Amino acid sequence: MVTTKDKTDTKRLPMMPIRDVVIFPYMMTPFVVGRESSVRALDEALLGDKKIFLATQHDASVDEPRPDEIYSVGTVANIVQSLKQPDGNIKVLVEGVERGKIISVSEEEGYFRAVVKTTNYKLEAGGQIEGLTSRVTTLFEQYVKLSQNLNYETMIAAIRVDDPGKLADTVGANLQLTIEEKQELLEIFDPIDRLTRVADLLDIEIEKLNVDRTIQGRVKRQMERAQKEYYLNEKIKAIQKELGRGEKSEFDELKKKIDAAGMSKDAHEKAMAELKRLEGMPPMSAESTVSRNYLDWLLAVPWKKRTKEIRDLRHAGQVLEGDHYGLEKIKERILEFLSVRRLVQNPKGSILCFVGPPGVGKTSLGMSIAKATGRKFVRLSLGGVRDEAEIRGHRRTYIGALPGQVIQMMKKAGTKNPIVMLDEVDKMSMDFRGDPSAALLEVLDPEQNYMFMDHYLDVEYDLSQVFFIATANVLHTIPPALQDRMEVIRLSGYTELEKLEIAKRFLVAKQRKDTGISEEQLEFTEQGLQSLIQSYTREAGVRNLEREIGNLCRKVARKVVEAQSAASEEAALENGDGLEVIEEEAKPEEAGGPAKKGKKKAKKEETPLVSIDKVTINPRVVTEMLGPAKFRDLDLEKTNEIGATTGLAWTEVGGSILTTEAAVMEGRGKLTTTGKLGDVMQESAQAAMSYVRSRAQYLGLPKDFYRHLDIHVHVPEGAIPKDGPSAGITIGTSICSALTGIPVRCDLAMTGEITVRGRVLPIGGLKEKLLAAHRQGIFEVVLPLDNEKDLADIPENIRKEMKLHFVMNMDEVLKIALEREIVALPLAPTATAADLSGRPAEDNLTH
Repeated sequence: MVTTKDKTDTKRLPMMPIRDVVIFPYMMTPFVVGRESSVRALDEALLGDKKIFLATQHDASVDEPRPDEIYSVGTVANIVQSLKQPDGNIKVLVEGVERGKIISVSEEEGYFRAVVKTTNYKLEAGGQIEGLTSRVTTLFEQYVKLSQNLNYETMIAAIRVDDPGKLADTVGANLQLTIEEKQELLEIFDPIDRLTRVADLLDIEIEKLNVDRTIQGRVKRQMERAQKEYYLNEKIKAIQKELGRGEKSEFDELKKKIDAAGMSKDAHEKAMAELKRLEGMPPMSAESTVSRNYLDWLLAVPWKKRTKEIRDLRHAGQVLEGDHYGLEKIKERILEFLSVRRLVQNPKGSILCFVGPPGVGKTSLGMSIAKATGRKFVRLSLGGVRDEAEIRGHRRTYIGALPGQVIQMMKKAGTKNPIVMLDEVDKMSMDFRGDPSAALLEVLDPEQNYMFMDHYLDVEYDLSQVFFIATANVLHTIPPALQDRMEVIRLSGYTELEKLEIAKRFLVAKQRKDTGISEEQLEFTEQGLQSLIQSYTREAGVRNLEREIGNLCRKVARKVVEAQSAASEEAALENGDGLEVIEEEAKPEEAGGPAKKGKKKAKKEETPLVSIDKVTINPRVVTEMLGPAKFRDLDLEKTNEIGATTGLAWTEVGGSILTTEAAVMEGRGKLTTTGKLGDVMQESAQAAMSYVRSRAQYLGLPKDFYRHLDIHVHVPEGAIPKDGPSAGITIGTSICSALTGIPVRCDLAMTGEITVRGRVLPIGGLKEKLLAAHRQGIFEVVLPLDNEKDLADIPENIRKEMKLHFVMNMDEVLKIALEREIVALPLAPTATAADLSGRPAEDNLTH
């Protein structure tokens, strides 16, 4: 079969862009013309030989398309008929003559005129073209039979043509294709290529119609089957009712399960009543599905099954010590709980709340408690929960109703006495759907949770034997009533020594296992781990430390893989001839010979065994692999400065240090505070300023110094909100240093609330703050005297390494914090010490 170009012609015709339709040659198409430019093009064509060029525009929503927004291939058509309608539009009937390609377009008197190239193809008859024509004809007949939109007789008559090009255009025009697919077909000038493309499109469309017919048939059969089953079920019920029988099999089984579940009296009565209702419902009704789901939930919740507890204190102590390092208070509390369980037959469930920064092991502690006691462990994350129904469930009147998460967790545990961890209990919120923290009040109250009422189950359920463990980062977002129901145990941040032990005992082994590195390939020295802790992590927990250890393990894993790849390539090069022989010997394998085994054996012998030198992680290797240190000790980058004091702060993720700066400039006594300080912190700055003014003579300052000076107090970093009274003595020290010109010691930190009389009041979060100072390399701290009682919570090694000053007033703070002693001004003859300080003169003498 040969296709040759017979004739190429160029014509200059009026052009009309058309929307949402592609007109093929030999196709009669009516459409309405309304655009002014299209009407002018139509008039111009009617005045001439009634030929017009029709091309589809890319976007049908464009009213006045530009030439580049119109497809370059269209159809030259004869205008058969035109009729002007009353609304001004013109209804046109056109017949496609031949396809043409635009060479150029010009705009004349408000319409487009296009120079169009048309091409006629000459076909030489042959067996291949006859076969292709026959295939398209057969496929189109199948398509018309399957399609419900085409008249069979009309379509069959339309395709009885001898010209393959005309056949392709006629079939393509009647297929249910997209505009883009039809345009693609129009742009194929070669008749044979066009006919081949039409055959492919017919195959696809027939497959789609067959799938649609199959799906419709299946749906119809299912509907008929459902109607038949419903009719037969109703008939069986009527017959059984006449005979005095019921549907014994399924309902009897449900009744046995209800009797054996060990439900409470109220729950048993409700289940039996629901079962009786279910017996009288049609099986296919929606209400029967709701009742059946309700009964399934009642049976799925554990009513009497209990887990046998392990009450061996020695075993529990070994489990807790093996899983966690430190945390002595928590371990003591758990062992006390187990001791009570041994002495009391039916003790109430305990409710603990672990509060501490992220990464200190709150969630993993719950798993260890479950392991130590032998109980089932389930975890419920409450972060972001804002719907009360998440706790209590939805009533059964709602579509898709389910029990609350508490009942779902009990079903998951499968026993009456699991350990339920309520994770992130401080991150619940509330909205118009209710307050989930209020719903938890009943769950976590030992005096009430033995009759917990879920909205879905609507019967009392006993939660008194459940061991609830809540975790939180902070307490202030938990409502006081909920805090009152829990025994709060605080987990402070780890010391460097504790982090080192945790890394050696747990983290290194875990990361080795996760990255596939053996002890022979990687070893961590104690100095290397200390370098990681001091220079690459600053956190209360150990999550970042674990990430950095994993980072080092991955780098070593890459070295191992690269060494193995290099060795494999080297071995392949050395044994290249041997590999070719193996491939030649493997040829008889196709005939089922024994060469297959020989090939496998040869390949196995060629695999190289590679090992790299052991990598030892020391401080130098840590720096090489992880880059420069992310954190540096404070004393290496600071010197004693005027007006800059190091304070200690408490955050949700542990303690941190906070530098307070003060600057003095000429002015009129204005005190400016910056650094996004809260109201309480701004009031502390005012109190510190009042103290300085009242002690001007002691500080060596004129009485009216503030009249000619402005003081600016700034607490970096400026974008982070800060509040609280514990920065009072820090602000006071910075102001005194700026006014007296005496630098503040950079190796000293402080925390404490200040009063206008200079008293230093106690603060909270002492342990976190001291751990933060220790992490930053500050080993001398000024603290309020009333906080001396809190030293029992501080690890012994921290107390020994740090020098702690306990003070009662600001005068003592200044003596410790400033680089040199302040020289006081002599008393004026007309003034007394009491006048200057607002306190009795004998008190002033002590300062």
